[in-house]
Amino acid sequence: MPDPERVLREVTLYQELVRPRRGPQFEWRDGVWRLRFRRPDVDRMEYLIGFDGSFVPDPGNPLRAPGPFGDKSVVEWPEYRRPDWLDSIADAGPIEEIEIRCRRLVARVQVLIYATPEPPGVDAPLIVAHDGPEYAHYASLTRYLDVMSWQELIPPLRAALIQPVDRNETYSASAQYSAALVRELLPEIARRAPHSKRIGMGASLGALAMLHAHRRHSRSFDALLLQSGSFFRQRWDKIESGFERYRRITRFVGDVLRGEGAERPIPVAVTCGSAEENRRNNEAVVDALIQQGYPAWLSIVPDAHTWTCWRDSFDPHLPMLLEAVRE
Repeated sequence: MPDPERVLREVTLYQELVRPRRGPQFEWRDGVWRLRFRRPDVDRMEYLIGFDGSFVPDPGNPLRAPGPFGDKSVVEWPEYRRPDWLDSIADAGPIEEIEIRCRRLVARVQVLIYATPEPPGVDAPLIVAHDGPEYAHYASLTRYLDVMSWQELIPPLRAALIQPVDRNETYSASAQYSAALVRELLPEIARRAPHSKRIGMGASLGALAMLHAHRRHSRSFDALLLQSGSFFRQRWDKIESGFERYRRITRFVGDVLRGEGAERPIPVAVTCGSAEENRRNNEAVVDALIQQGYPAWLSIVPDAHTWTCWRDSFDPHLPMLLEAVRE
């Protein structure tokens, strides 16, 4: 970063691959701020640059990754391959926005109902996604379904993209939310989007909440796609102990690891970034599910806790789950 007059007091890298997140700092020498940062175990890296404590995308790098908290700059190494399906000419399926009054949550829950371009029948499968609108916007989920349907790699289907309500509270192993999802949201979604088999999906806390709903209400889903689940354990995740519902999450994850609530094993695909702090707890959950009779598997993606990581790992796991529930 050129700064011949040293107008800036400090320049700092912000990244989510190693601790501390806000660091390391650049060094100023000969009119230039410089930093050598060892490449982590990833094929791409999202980051921000802090100029005297104000963090923004790198002005010298035009490559950006959008996200709910704003754009980040991206470094892509030669090994990274952007999914081919992003450039497909497939038609886009229709999307309808509905609102569901939910007594348990004391809220009106916004849901996008998507259908593949080839109209699905009343017995078509349904995908239910936590953080659904963000999945569509930042991870191109509906675009992926458009293309897979056009290529006949998945059957005609519908997807219910659920907007969260107080995400940190409801997605943190909340019994109230699980009951609201299964007793109120899913029945109303079924009325608007008739279906047969149901696949739940979510990322981070959304993945945790989906697994929690399945363990409390074993007939609610027929398969799950869990991406970078926030499966906090006190043994490995003390750094997350400041999260308001940390103990509730660790209690639930402990129950999962001990096999409590394993009444109906279903296919579960888990994806996680190679450089994530969540990696070990995702590996532990998958190992436990397999021991409990679940047809479960884990895929490690050379990325971090990002929407792009989750987008890039839709394939082949979502089609595999759809195939599994058809058998």
